[in-house]
Amino acid sequence: MRDILITIIILGSLPFTLKSPAIGGLMWVWVSVMNPHTQAWGFATHLPFAFIIAIATMVSLFMTREPKNLPLTPVSVLLLLFVAWMNITAPFALLPESSWVQWNKVMKIMLMSFVVMMVIRTRRDIVRLVWVLVGSIGYYGVKGGIFTIRSGGTERVWGPEETFIGDNNALALALIITIPLMYYLQQNTEKHRRWVRHGLSAAMLLSALAALGSYSRGALLAIAAMGLFMWLKSDRKLVLGALLGAVAPLLLAFMPERWAERMDTINTYQEDESAMGRLNAWRMAWNLARDRFLGGGFDVSDAAIFARYAPNPMDVHAAHSIYFQVLGEHGFVGLLIYLALGLATWRTAAVIIRRTRGQPELRWAHGLATMSQASLIGFAVGGAFLSLLYFDMPYYLMAALIATRIIVERQAPAPTWRQARAKARAAVAEQP
Repeated sequence: MRDILITIIILGSLPFTLKSPAIGGLMWVWVSVMNPHTQAWGFATHLPFAFIIAIATMVSLFMTREPKNLPLTPVSVLLLLFVAWMNITAPFALLPESSWVQWNKVMKIMLMSFVVMMVIRTRRDIVRLVWVLVGSIGYYGVKGGIFTIRSGGTERVWGPEETFIGDNNALALALIITIPLMYYLQQNTEKHRRWVRHGLSAAMLLSALAALGSYSRGALLAIAAMGLFMWLKSDRKLVLGALLGAVAPLLLAFMPERWAERMDTINTYQEDESAMGRLNAWRMAWNLARDRFLGGGFDVSDAAIFARYAPNPMDVHAAHSIYFQVLGEHGFVGLLIYLALGLATWRTAAVIIRRTRGQPELRWAHGLATMSQASLIGFAVGGAFLSLLYFDMPYYLMAALIATRIIVERQAPAPTWRQARAKARAAVAEQP
């Protein structure tokens, strides 16, 4: 039944995709982030849905009369530069065969990320994109939260197999990134649609519980950093602080003793085998980048490479960090570009917040930029402990911010230097 339903939904969307490339972009985001075929049990699990959607979207983009250029902003330009640099490092990979396999996968993600940036242009498209991201990850959050309640927190929550979020830690981080977007949708849903607002509240609570139920230590740090940021940015610090102060202890108290013991190893990481394995992988990436200007290319988690660069050559681990992953695979130049990309994304959200402050008609953009920054905080902290450099959700969030900034700059242009000077003079004149 699930196979038939998923197939009908995806194939049934093709006429709409051919009519509007934005629909194709949204369908691609749904298929690539949620991976709905993994929830089936039969023939649908092997059908190339992503390829079908991608081809239909490309055809629609070619046929449409709508603007189809890539918006050239600091974020999109830096992402282009990052992709170009990855194509420079790939031919010099230490493991050519496995590197090209990963290159093929990453380039597809990057290509479609640019396509999404090209087709998402209106406020309606942006809000739809946020709903698709929330629905895609929120499904696993609600499911995982219910599972955590049923098991009493004694069993770990896992994501769909053979996907970016299949690992328990990766799913937890994806949920943490999504919670602020859920909050954004809740705050921007009409008050008369109470069932939607209440549903989003329940989804946030269950997603937070699912993140805890993953037993991810990095997720705990990420959700703490994100919660602090959301509190600092809130206009109602007392109310939000009281809410967090009431809910957080209840969630933590629900988790069993074995969960608390797992979290306590954050303070005794020297005695934890997993933590020491990550430190070994980080040192390997550092040594590799120092030795090779271009890095090691895609996929350097290999015994031969660890034997050459790791302090403990017998302890072979994945990078378990977006920062050390890019460092080991693409060198210091790749790390610099990636950090610049993150900073540009943050600044894009900051510009939106500054331009929309005090403008009721752009309240939706102000809220989205603020909550996007909260998601970025969660990804920056949690990603320090996970190999999610190519996880596509942050790139789709970049697309939403790019489109939002373009709309905001069109409706609320920055004042000229003459206007700024006149405003400053008026402010000085008003002083006693």
